[in-house]
Amino acid sequence: MIKPLHDYVLLEKEVSEKKVGAILLTKEEKKGNVARVLALGEGEKKEGKLFPIEGIKVGDEVIYREYSGTEYEEGEKKYLLIKSEDIIAVVSK
Repeated sequence: MIKPLHDYVLLEKEVSEKKVGAILLTKEEKKGNVARVLALGEGEKKEGKLFPIEGIKVGDEVIYREYSGTEYEEGEKKYLLIKSEDIIAVVSK
């Protein structure tokens, strides 16, 4: 598993699967910039003090700024490492 450092957040992008005969098709779900929080870093250190990430938790569905973060793929899964400040909303259900 990937463990984010500092004030970074690990997000999993939504991927949908569709089976056509014996072929499994996967595609990135186009729901805008929405992803699920998988892990949080410990927070940001300023002047010797640790400020933990607030407002989001593991399992939240969030909206993030476009073109931010670093993408990472492992098999069929797509991840995004992003600074917590680039998360702009939590989607409530």
